[in-house]
Amino acid sequence: MATPDALPALAATPLSAVMAVLAGAALGGLFYGGLWWTVRRTTRFRHPGSSLLGSMLLRMAVTVGGFYLVADGDWARLLVCLVGFLLARVAVTWLTRLPPVAGGPARVANGARDAS
Repeated sequence: MATPDALPALAATPLSAVMAVLAGAALGGLFYGGLWWTVRRTTRFRHPGSSLLGSMLLRMAVTVGGFYLVADGDWARLLVCLVGFLLARVAVTWLTRLPPVAGGPARVANGARDAS
């Protein structure tokens, strides 16, 4: 169980904090990468609803189990792991962004409006 002086204990062992952040980043990469993979392939699934539900349950089980193992009853380690998880969300969002569409909507020069 976490003690009131858990943060000083975590600061005393920076390796523990680094490992928790890396574990959170790995969990986040699996969770958000799996979400991206599932959504991209939804149209190819024979039963897309069941596939989305199955993917969500699997991703949630792995993530919650991973948080439980990393935290090991220490709230500070859980919080640091969550930071890594959120950083992975930003990274996966950035890595999986779509390129700009060529021939997309043109910008209107000098604030002029379309005459249509």
